[in-house]
Amino acid sequence: MSIAAPAAEGTSQTTPRPKLRPLLTFIPVMTRYPAMLAGAAVALVIASLATLAVPLAIRRMIDFGFSADGMITQYFAMMVVIAAVLALASAARFYLVTSLGERVVADIRARVFGHLATLSPAFFDTARTGELVSRLSADTTQIKSAMGVSVSIALRNLIMFAGAVAMMVFTSPQLSLYVVGAIPILVLPLVAFGRNVRRRSRLAQDRLADATAYADENIQAVRTMQAFTAERLVTERYAAAAEEAYASARNANKARAILTAVIIFFAFASVVAVLWAGAQQVLAGTISGGRLSQFVLYAVFAASSLSQLSEVWSEISQAAGAAERLVEILATKPAVAAPERPLALPEPPRGEVAFVAARFAYPARPDVKVLDGVTFEVKAGEKVAIVGPSGAGKSTLFALLLRFYDPQGGVVRFDGVPVNEVDPAALRARIATVPQDVAIFAASVADNIRYGRPDATDEEVVAAARMAHADEFVARMPEGYSSLIGERGVTLSGGQRQRLAIARAILRDAPLLLLDEATSALDAESETLVQEALGRLMEGRTTLVIAHRIATILNCDRIVVMDGGQVVEQGTHAELVAAGGLYARLADLQFNGSKLATAAAS
Repeated sequence: MSIAAPAAEGTSQTTPRPKLRPLLTFIPVMTRYPAMLAGAAVALVIASLATLAVPLAIRRMIDFGFSADGMITQYFAMMVVIAAVLALASAARFYLVTSLGERVVADIRARVFGHLATLSPAFFDTARTGELVSRLSADTTQIKSAMGVSVSIALRNLIMFAGAVAMMVFTSPQLSLYVVGAIPILVLPLVAFGRNVRRRSRLAQDRLADATAYADENIQAVRTMQAFTAERLVTERYAAAAEEAYASARNANKARAILTAVIIFFAFASVVAVLWAGAQQVLAGTISGGRLSQFVLYAVFAASSLSQLSEVWSEISQAAGAAERLVEILATKPAVAAPERPLALPEPPRGEVAFVAARFAYPARPDVKVLDGVTFEVKAGEKVAIVGPSGAGKSTLFALLLRFYDPQGGVVRFDGVPVNEVDPAALRARIATVPQDVAIFAASVADNIRYGRPDATDEEVVAAARMAHADEFVARMPEGYSSLIGERGVTLSGGQRQRLAIARAILRDAPLLLLDEATSALDAESETLVQEALGRLMEGRTTLVIAHRIATILNCDRIVVMDGGQVVEQGTHAELVAAGGLYARLADLQFNGSKLATAAAS
């Protein structure tokens, strides 16, 4: 079974062979912290030099420590000093590199999330939230390990290998030739298997992301899942996804294990061969036992360094696959971005809106025309209702006004300026929205209201809540405005969530207000409170209202009727009812439906 997400706009599904280049993209992040880098480098060099000094001390102890001069105590004391230096330097290196890795991954996560926040809704129309979260968590953790501990270990082993080889040549040039001849045998598997490890690691990360996305999607809809008794189905599908992730990870680990086994065998087999050759020279009297011991220790250091490099190379290859997935996100360009020379909106803002022959189809469904030549204007301070059957294109008008998308034809203007020539942030700063499906965050009541204007004072937050009739239920909460209201506002009723959204819009105090079915899912009592709050919010500002209920529409100055992506009627409620067109039929259906519901209730 496969639950792979579709490729997001700007990304690629074909990932034949991850390279190390994506990982190098994040190297500049490390260079922001030169003090930590320098400290880690110094500790690394000191620890390596202390390790390389051990064979020298052992050689002198073997060759001279047991002589009549009796220097063995001094040699052992020097070994303790070397061990202390090695311990302190290793501790400092570990602390600095792990701290650097944590610092770097925090910066990378902030950078990737910041870039995600700038991407247009078209990107999220096809991307899966759970997969993006997986890239922010699991993939960055892989990079943290690579750019922190793994890079440090790699550098340490490179220094150790270079130092050990140099000391081997100094100790015995003849024996060194045997070791140098074995190096290609060790390097070739490292290169060959490394490519396979990178490919398998990238696949494992993709399968893990699929499983994470599926879990995230169903946990968010846990009430729906349980209401339809789909727990067993969902659990089985997630178990299958987790099994796929496990199988991919197992294959990646198998490749790493084979690479490690091959390197370790050849490395230590080479040491044994060199030790045998050296033993022949000791028997022949050409070198001393201490010098052979020194050479063998350096050979062991060199072989051990190469074997650890193979393991580190596997981890770095795995991190390269994770980095490639993050680079894909960073390489994605927003479909809607600020122009190079954005036009300034007029001051003071008026809140005028105009659609001129606007045509639009969503990128995910380019063959379906949602808007087909829509033209109408809204004057400053005017309250206009937009009505029509489902799929008529009403909410799409709001999406174009907020410049979540750009029309494929025609023009959308705000205060006389085409919105595609304006910085989206400047445009959206002049618009407040109250949607049907309110976004409530897992934070306090005050923080949710302050989302409309982050710099608002506590007094302004409370004032906005009172105007929205939200203060009455907030006051009953245990901690008032500091009360946490749960993810997506699960502890609140629909009316309470709507009133918080209205308070948020009041706090924003924008010249243009967009109301998208703000009362459609409320009971009569909640609707009365919300309608009163909306009445206060609509005072003194331009308002566009998407609504089906007559009570909401009657308070508007004008009604725009849409059908099939076109404006088919405009006028007041009385004018449109008298015309006997689509609006009259919709109003009649609602009116008769209300009478039937009342009769049934009685």
